[in-house]
Amino acid sequence: QVQFVESGGGLVQSGGSLRLSCVVSRSIFTIYNMGWYRQASGKQRELVASITITDNTEYTDSVKGRFTVSRDNAKNTAYLQMNNLKPEDTAVYYCNTPTYLRVWGQGTLVTVSS
Repeated sequence: QVQFVESGGGLVQSGGSLRLSCVVSRSIFTIYNMGWYRQASGKQRELVASITITDNTEYTDSVKGRFTVSRDNAKNTAYLQMNNLKPEDTAVYYCNTPTYLRVWGQGTLVTVSS
């Protein structure tokens, strides 16, 4: 079974930075695009950033210029560098494979205080 293990969340002040990590089962990491999602309290889960196996990236408008997604195939790990964080970025962040959603991991909580 594929597993996603997210980490790196925490409490940060507005304008601060965090780097999230997602370790993925080796069996799929090198053959699937990866996506970072977030779910704020009372809202639907949304895709905020994605990276293909050839390192092409896409971002939702609200995070463009602030978030950077990357991947390290040798470590089966995807990253989300988040800069200039805003209170509206507060959410639980998850990773998954956008082209074929799998069982979600536990996620990592990001809280941005104003």
